[in-house]
Amino acid sequence: MSADLVELVQTLGSPRVLVLGDVMLDRYVWGNAERISQEAPVILLRADKREERLGGASSVATMLAALGAKTSLVGVVGPDADGLQSRKILEDLGIDAEGVLVDESRPTTVKERYIGRAQARHPQQMIRVDYENRDPVSERVERALGQSLVEKIREADLVLISDYDKGVCSYGLLQKCVELARAAGIKAIADPTRGGDYAKYRGCSAMTPNRLEAGLATRRTIRTLDDAMRSATKLRDSLELEAGIVTLDKDGMAMAHRDGRENHFPTRPRQVYDITGAGDMVMAALGLALASGADYDPAIRLANIAGGLEVEKIGVATVSREEILADLHHAPFRTERTATASKVQSFPHLIAELDARRQRGQRIAFTNGCFDVLHAGHVQYLHEARAQADCLVVGLNSDSSVRQLKGSTRPLNPVEARALVLAGLQDVDFVTIFSEATPLNLIRAVKPDVLVKGADYRKDDVVGAQFVEAAGGRVHLAGLKDGFSTTSILDRMRAA
Repeated sequence: MSADLVELVQTLGSPRVLVLGDVMLDRYVWGNAERISQEAPVILLRADKREERLGGASSVATMLAALGAKTSLVGVVGPDADGLQSRKILEDLGIDAEGVLVDESRPTTVKERYIGRAQARHPQQMIRVDYENRDPVSERVERALGQSLVEKIREADLVLISDYDKGVCSYGLLQKCVELARAAGIKAIADPTRGGDYAKYRGCSAMTPNRLEAGLATRRTIRTLDDAMRSATKLRDSLELEAGIVTLDKDGMAMAHRDGRENHFPTRPRQVYDITGAGDMVMAALGLALASGADYDPAIRLANIAGGLEVEKIGVATVSREEILADLHHAPFRTERTATASKVQSFPHLIAELDARRQRGQRIAFTNGCFDVLHAGHVQYLHEARAQADCLVVGLNSDSSVRQLKGSTRPLNPVEARALVLAGLQDVDFVTIFSEATPLNLIRAVKPDVLVKGADYRKDDVVGAQFVEAAGGRVHLAGLKDGFSTTSILDRMRAA
């Protein structure tokens, strides 16, 4: 166990990180790869699920939010449905998207991946289709992005530049970002695009090209650690960086620091399922640690671990602090938990946990309620709800929400106590608290495969039913145990 990294993760806090770069929407089409088509020698994919996540710079922002950072994003989307969806996902995740501007001259960048399962298991990416415009943004849009930087950088502890060469990260905008960061006394870290001219990153605190990118930028083939260190040193000196960092996939990272440090940070072998998003995860974890005040050495070691956990998942997925801590303790991350307190999850951590479950092909059930006085009817109901899927999430009304629904005398038990009792039930995997009168926003974020309510409802009256069914899920009306209700129990108690 790395005690210093455990302490670092436990004391990270919630730093404010600004991400500048190319906003993308990643669309996944899942299905069973059943046979060869009769029309052509290609695999026939019988699709059964469609999913949308954020990619590019917006992927970095998503990963930062899941790791507990207060995150804001500056970039552009197109005037289309994909742009609206991208902004909605950002807002649902609590990411500040005021700096995500609409560029009327381009579509939203979309990467569509088709994921096939062999014999209904072992999902693998089959093909990717890109929809994009790589032209530089116009001078007008660049000025607007620069103004967003001026406003947002005042509130940031660190800036991350995520350049996917889709037109946002121009020389002028990046130099303005570097100047603003220096004036604010904060670091600017760049994850560069592939190419030979890195002058636009001059003056950044650090940059993190991968093996191929660093080799192209320094005109050398990186085969050994010595090659990597030479490239890191050349990038540091030629671009006036504080630290040149070269990521080396399975070989970890190499850093050449201005103070003379030249360190190699190895990473342990992993079961690699998909390298998609690994660079974004390294960037997010590195930025989070540096924004929290960590030095480069522990920040890079932490980023190594986060990137390693990412490649064990399918597609662009998030990693939680709990997963990192479990890895540091050399223990497998247990999503089927028994510890009651760890089942009660804040919103960003819950979404990260559910992403991890879905990567393993699990289906998610969701139900909600006040659960003020837990009784046998509740236990039976939750057992039936859990039987509908591989994981059950319970949305729990906050105290103010209960008062809004039930009156000023309720709840009898505060939300912390109600959450702990629910988490003690074996059938409940996660509990998350919401404050609105209905759980509709929570349902939209969780995107359950099965939405469960009691049989005293009609399906048309179930909040979120239309959304779940439109996304390919279903609504299940669970049976109720006769003679049990919170109201009747309270009436009998008052009578007694």
